[in-house]
Amino acid sequence: MLLAIKKEIQLRHQELENKTLKSLYFGGGTPSVLSVDDIQSLMDEIQKYFSFDENIEITLESNPDDLNKNFVKALSQTEINRLSIGTQSFFDEDLKLMNRAHNASEAESSIKRAQDSGLENISIDLIYGSPTSNLGIWKENLNKTIELQVPHVSSYALTVEPKTALEKWIEKGKVNSPEETEQNQEFYYMTDFLKDNGFDHYEISNFGKSGFHSKHNSAYWKYEPYLGLGPSAHSYNGSNERSWNIANNPIYIKNLNQNILPKETEILSEKDRFNEMMMIGLRTIWGVDLNKINQNFSSEIIDYLNKEIKPKLQSGILKIENNFLKIPEKHWFLADGIASDLFLV
Repeated sequence: MLLAIKKEIQLRHQELENKTLKSLYFGGGTPSVLSVDDIQSLMDEIQKYFSFDENIEITLESNPDDLNKNFVKALSQTEINRLSIGTQSFFDEDLKLMNRAHNASEAESSIKRAQDSGLENISIDLIYGSPTSNLGIWKENLNKTIELQVPHVSSYALTVEPKTALEKWIEKGKVNSPEETEQNQEFYYMTDFLKDNGFDHYEISNFGKSGFHSKHNSAYWKYEPYLGLGPSAHSYNGSNERSWNIANNPIYIKNLNQNILPKETEILSEKDRFNEMMMIGLRTIWGVDLNKINQNFSSEIIDYLNKEIKPKLQSGILKIENNFLKIPEKHWFLADGIASDLFLV
């Protein structure tokens, strides 16, 4: 697999016009199962074609059970300067429900090991609204986050995916279905609590202290171009083209061995681009740039948007600041529904 990804880098590096990288993200699944030598080898290959900005953010996604002492120590000797850890919860009952390999003790100790090695730019994932949790437990999860001095949190409501163990347990009555009212309560408690503790709420699910906002994810939300490498990876040219690699590992490797790019490409229609700008932009503190809307879309779409947002502006679920269309934070829990109401169909 390592050789295949290197081959893809060689074949696709020209797709990014800017040869100075501001962020590099080793994610998708659990890349921390790679050896540190493998990770370094990939970075060396990338630097044959790109230079690293002096303030580049290089993130590695990891699970707590992967971050043993030797791995973390070796990792700290590389250019990796940020960890995104799939903590999910500091309570064993939550972790069992989510079928996680780690326990609560490992969730905490993995963060401490990373910090002890000098990797202080850490983001953790936390899940709220679990049937095994409640507001009291959720408060303790957030208190533990502050106690551990974690500077970035990505937090999501528990969802029941089809054909999962959780769905079957709910059907059999072993656990309760997540309650939207409780998830709403925990979401708004989290937003107030984290802001009171020095975090910026800069995207619905993301909170960061000053200087610790995710550069990589922020690029997605601002429609900047990016190149994704490896099976299932997605790329975007910053305009109207998206592509994605096939998910099948053997076919991915076979194609690259034959100098065939294992990807599919989609040209986004004007409607697609408009709907994406609504969905993504309205999830962020920055909102949707109405100047860009006026510059990049037809008069029919502009007229449509102005008509659709008028009642929402009057009701207060939308606002315009400095010509950016935004959802007031008190309505962020409903943001996906508000955005979808504006979609072109």
